[in-house]
Amino acid sequence: MPEIIHWGNKVRHLSDNVLNGTQRAVSQARLDVDIPLTLCPESGRGLFSAPGIEGQRDGKDWSPVFKLDHEQVSGSSATFTVSDTTAGLQLVIELALCSRSDVLQTRMTITNLKTAPYTLNRLSNTLPLPGFATELMHFYGSWIREFHTERKDLLHGSFMQENRRGRTSHENFPGIMVGRKGFSEESGEVWGFHLGWSGNHQMRVDAKSDGRRFMQAGELLLPGEIILGEGESYTTPSLYSTYSREGLNGLSSRFHSYVRENIVSFPTSNPRPVHLNTWEGIYFNHEPSYIMKMAEGAADIGVERFIVDDGWFVGRNHERAALGDWYLDEEKYPEGLEPVISKVNELGMEFGLWVEPEMINKDSRLYQDHPEWLLQLDGYEQPTGRWQYVLDLQNPACFAYLLERLDALLTRYNIRYLKWDMNRELVQPGHNGSPAVHHQTLALYRLIDTLRSKHPLVEIESCASGGGRIDYEILKRTHRFWASDCNDALERQRIQRGIGYFFPPEVVGAHIGPEESHSTKRCHPVNIRGLTALFGHMGVELDPVQESEEQKRSMAYYIALHKKYRTLIHSGTSFRLDCIDPNRFLYGVASADEQLLAVCQSGMSHYTLPEPLRFKNLEISRQYRVSVVDMATGSFQLMKRRPEWVESGVESGIKLSGDELMNLGLSMPLLDPESMMLIHLEAC
Repeated sequence: MPEIIHWGNKVRHLSDNVLNGTQRAVSQARLDVDIPLTLCPESGRGLFSAPGIEGQRDGKDWSPVFKLDHEQVSGSSATFTVSDTTAGLQLVIELALCSRSDVLQTRMTITNLKTAPYTLNRLSNTLPLPGFATELMHFYGSWIREFHTERKDLLHGSFMQENRRGRTSHENFPGIMVGRKGFSEESGEVWGFHLGWSGNHQMRVDAKSDGRRFMQAGELLLPGEIILGEGESYTTPSLYSTYSREGLNGLSSRFHSYVRENIVSFPTSNPRPVHLNTWEGIYFNHEPSYIMKMAEGAADIGVERFIVDDGWFVGRNHERAALGDWYLDEEKYPEGLEPVISKVNELGMEFGLWVEPEMINKDSRLYQDHPEWLLQLDGYEQPTGRWQYVLDLQNPACFAYLLERLDALLTRYNIRYLKWDMNRELVQPGHNGSPAVHHQTLALYRLIDTLRSKHPLVEIESCASGGGRIDYEILKRTHRFWASDCNDALERQRIQRGIGYFFPPEVVGAHIGPEESHSTKRCHPVNIRGLTALFGHMGVELDPVQESEEQKRSMAYYIALHKKYRTLIHSGTSFRLDCIDPNRFLYGVASADEQLLAVCQSGMSHYTLPEPLRFKNLEISRQYRVSVVDMATGSFQLMKRRPEWVESGVESGIKLSGDELMNLGLSMPLLDPESMMLIHLEAC
């Protein structure tokens, strides 16, 4: 069986003695032979930790031992075919290393070689870790509080994360970092992992009693979910992994590069358009003439794509009815949707529409006609979520209906964007009595793929009550994530920081909300709202008709600022800087000649004199101009005067060498709590 001896820091030369030098000892009171930690660890070899495969065939063939049949190596890819003729199983292990980003993609395919069915319980990709990788960082959260991180020491035993919600989930994003104790944003050896899958998953990191460590990730299969007939196969989701000697910044740089090159594909090369989404502006209160006024207000402040959210389809006056009836509500829109779309287009904006195709309300025409289309187990009454249920996408008639309705909407109307929502978890997800999360997820992919093949210029946003379905596999067929239903700028700072480890800014929806957040009821000035949304795919989530002239001017200012720098933001290298003050976030984006850096003071500073700002990755002998682009205009009760360079930097900037900026740094002002500062650096 293939085993990875090393992956991490590049080894430039391998000698003839490398295998002798890495041969492990065999300790007393254990098995008499060395037991390798292979790419699919087998309990049948005597590995007494989590095996890579678990399953059985009527109580037999439950402890396979695979042997290598053949291998194929091509460039930076390798495929190993192994089998166990006694158990009647064949396993294909694929590894593909992207030479430009250094991201490794691994996946496995198991095939049943016998006539009797084989029940697969678990098949997980396994990668080893060095003994010094004793600290891990994982993600946790909840609705409107996604992508928070927590660190744990792992000296003995296991860390395991499971997601059983039927979508990627707000709670347990399928990503983990493991590294040398104390790894930070800027320094330390660290390995990063992400499972590209939109259903259930399991991730674990183990520290064995012999000191070896490994990471496993795979789909969490429900009992009896995968039963393979003769010749049938199951393929795991892909695990994406990479290594960095430059801390978490190195990981995010590699993941972003990989996503841009291999995962996301935009329909055009145009700049990512600024959004306005109507949800927090009007909710279910749709009146075409008013929506056209909103469109006029949106165009005035620089919006480039206008999206009509929930409430446009027949009978949808509240959240308890009409999901599934994807026909225009002609009482709300007596002249059709065309006048609204025409108005939006005349104003120079693209038109977008909200849909939630996977869901149904029982108070709907569709349910009255097809109650059998629910994803459910007969004989039970499952709880609602947001007063809705899930449709069985594996039902051919249901699948065909949804495809026809979406295709008809995109064919009739000039829609360039779909906000595809998914607002509840899966409970008792049964298809013909069998568990069905796996095939439901694949059917979703097929639905989106088929729709995109018919309408290749339409962009799709993956939204699931905000950040409930975010992963590389869904991103292969969509173009943007709604990171969270929370537009509170303070919460968004942590949410966007977390999602930014794996996803570049151009796919992360970040909106300026109203002064009072609808989700937290906190009030924030436009400075922190505008600059927080700057470092993503910017939009606004409000009703411009109701906003004051001052607020609209401020929105227009930050939208223009985003447009000025969005080429840099959406193509440069994102980074975060370490800071001794936990209430201060330093982050930005860089190219070869330019950097844009944000300073966010989330709460009171721990010190009366903030530490100097030391830039990174500059040329020592080169001259740079540093200027203040934007700064909160508070009362400055915390300072008698600001640093001299800030005063001059607002006007014309200050010129310093890369050597000075990286080693001496710049003295920083003491910002008011919940305020921000934007700094621009450019080579002279």
